[in-house]
Amino acid sequence: MSLEAKRLRIGYALEPKKIKTFITPSLLNHTHSHGIDLIQIDPNKPLTQPQPPFDAIIHKLHSHEWNQQLLNFSAQNPHTLVIDSPLAIQRLQDRVSMLDVVAELNLSPTVTVPKQVFVYDSKALFDVKDLSFPVIAKPLVADGSANSHDMALVFNENGLKNIETPVVLQEFVNHGGVIFKVYVVGNYVKCVKRSSLPDILEEEMGKLGDVMPFSQISNLNSSGYKAGMGEDVEMPPLSFVDQVAKALGKALKLNLFNFDMIRDASGGDCARYYVIDINYFPGYAKMPSYEPVLANFFKDTVKQNSVSVTAKGEESDNHEVPS
Repeated sequence: MSLEAKRLRIGYALEPKKIKTFITPSLLNHTHSHGIDLIQIDPNKPLTQPQPPFDAIIHKLHSHEWNQQLLNFSAQNPHTLVIDSPLAIQRLQDRVSMLDVVAELNLSPTVTVPKQVFVYDSKALFDVKDLSFPVIAKPLVADGSANSHDMALVFNENGLKNIETPVVLQEFVNHGGVIFKVYVVGNYVKCVKRSSLPDILEEEMGKLGDVMPFSQISNLNSSGYKAGMGEDVEMPPLSFVDQVAKALGKALKLNLFNFDMIRDASGGDCARYYVIDINYFPGYAKMPSYEPVLANFFKDTVKQNSVSVTAKGEESDNHEVPS
């Protein structure tokens, strides 16, 4: 039976919170009407019988046991496409390694990452000499947990006393109060503009205290900040965003991710962009028209995998040594 004639079975292994926000009635209705059945996987059972066979598996579970089971299953079942490899995803769970790839892209307009350092020991916090305040303090682990989002803006050395280690300290870059969130689904790329932390006025920084959690900053209207989302901030060129997204996807070997990008508010003749975060399997329900995008992605990737597996099988047969 051809792929066009049969219904696709896409298994999903997600945390309950992720299921609630991603496996929405609108997604289920759209995929079902387009010949795709989304089937929840029980991660506590082997990925074999009595669970049904799958054409593809999407997943976001932070468990070593699950990752190992998935790797073993993938090696033994090439006809079931695993989206994406746990080994590739692991890189994004460390805020140091996740951004290393950006430096290798060599794209123009200039794309880089803010200056940052990793500090393992609290005693070493005050030995950091290469960064200029303010800095953003981010937990090292980016696993989607509540603690991984516990960030703060540190305005001076005294503020470091309130920071727990291990931590990544990243220089804050004024970016017009705007962040560009770029969603990637295979070859599909969508960039949206969202409000972000306001610019910080250097001459007013002394009035802002020593350290402030992000949650407080978002609700603060202080004279130390340059208010407003920056309605005049232009979107980056679509061709440029697409170029960065495709390069990141290829380097990371991932299909489902998004990245946060900002543009240096200081301006200049050449726009300078910073990638500040990369997330695996983001909140796609926030992306406009995510239902048809995901449905098309499932169809295309399953078809490509089927062709690839068939071609490899034929190549293996052609190279068999006659008995």
